[in-house]
Amino acid sequence: MLKKVTEGPAGYMPQSAPYMGVELAPEGQALLYGNKVSEEEAMRDAAKALLTRDNPTIFPGPQVLWDWKDDVAAKAEALLELASEIPNCKIIPMPDYRPKYPKIDVKAEINPNHPNLTILDNKIKACVFVGVHCHYANLTLRMIRAGTDCYTVALCAYMGHEEAMASIRDLHAEDITKFKEIIIEERNKLGIEWETTLPPENPSLPKEDLTTLSPADYGEYRSLIMTRKGEHVTEVE
Repeated sequence: MLKKVTEGPAGYMPQSAPYMGVELAPEGQALLYGNKVSEEEAMRDAAKALLTRDNPTIFPGPQVLWDWKDDVAAKAEALLELASEIPNCKIIPMPDYRPKYPKIDVKAEINPNHPNLTILDNKIKACVFVGVHCHYANLTLRMIRAGTDCYTVALCAYMGHEEAMASIRDLHAEDITKFKEIIIEERNKLGIEWETTLPPENPSLPKEDLTTLSPADYGEYRSLIMTRKGEHVTEVE
């Protein structure tokens, strides 16, 4: 297989994957190093990378962090099960897309405007992006390819991502479960012993005190929890 998209560092301002001739995979297929392959082939290569490379990490984005749609909770639960089967896997969220200045807490989160900081500081050699809006995912994946040697996996609910080493499209909870089963199979083939264990809680995240929350704490999302003028809410979750 000719590898069109590979781990970096590719250097400053690398050519985009589409410019190198990479096209999105059709329905029922996936991308592996920029080539159209079966979904299982891409998952198996990604599984080997997550099992053999240092500090495997899952980066969940807003589309799976917030329970905004019917199938999101099932995806989130499947992701936790997936992470539990990857030895020493960590979860570092991408909760929003705003630049974090003067400095991001690289142990607590990753940001699409400077993702290489989190990748390099945590010495991450293989990672999974899931639930990140497509335009931000493409930006993030290309920057990681430019400045790091990290193997990237994109689990996308839509058409996939050309910039990742392995890209799975049309993602549902059952696809994540399938990926988990492949990881277990490949782990057994490699002779890696592992007891199903959830990733540790992130010590960098501040403890939440729900008793002091106000609408102002929700920033741009405060309109979602505040009633409109004249509106009367009778039931809430």
